[in-house]
Amino acid sequence: MNKYEKYFIKTGRLGFRKWREDDLVIAKKLWGDYEVTKFFDARDKLSQNDIQERLANEIIIEKEHGIQYWPIFLLETNEHVGCCGFRPYDQSQQIYEIGFHIRSNQWRRGYAREAAVAIIDYAFNTLKVSGLFAGHNPKNGASRHLLEQLGFRYTHDEYYPPTNLNHRSYLLKAHEYTGNRRG
Repeated sequence: MNKYEKYFIKTGRLGFRKWREDDLVIAKKLWGDYEVTKFFDARDKLSQNDIQERLANEIIIEKEHGIQYWPIFLLETNEHVGCCGFRPYDQSQQIYEIGFHIRSNQWRRGYAREAAVAIIDYAFNTLKVSGLFAGHNPKNGASRHLLEQLGFRYTHDEYYPPTNLNHRSYLLKAHEYTGNRRG
């Protein structure tokens, strides 16, 4: 591991760190993949400018709120897997929005679940938030299934401007959280 790969969260296989300005190459491999972005962005494949803007936005959110969709890497090889983390959602209620984007060549290996379990634990036990909001494109059955497995409960449909669709929306409150859900 090089001097820049300081992971602040680790799971059995994954490490989380903050996005850096020099991460454009891995950001392009993630958000430049239409298979990854098609469920949360209605535009066709994102341009390099779109990806640079998204990366810059992650860095700004981290500076302003101390959270972001942090990049995740395999501990064994330092290979980039995707990102998982938070955005501000309802600050007056201390509720963050959770999200995860996994590179399409890393799908079906359990990385989204492993990352989400770690980040949910981080939200409730370290950040001490009162709840987590999640939404997903109605065409993304895999996200629906994962959120339900993680203990999120459906609350409503919410319009999501980047897709021009109503996304199914869920909540997991701190008092409902029962620790790491592995099963």
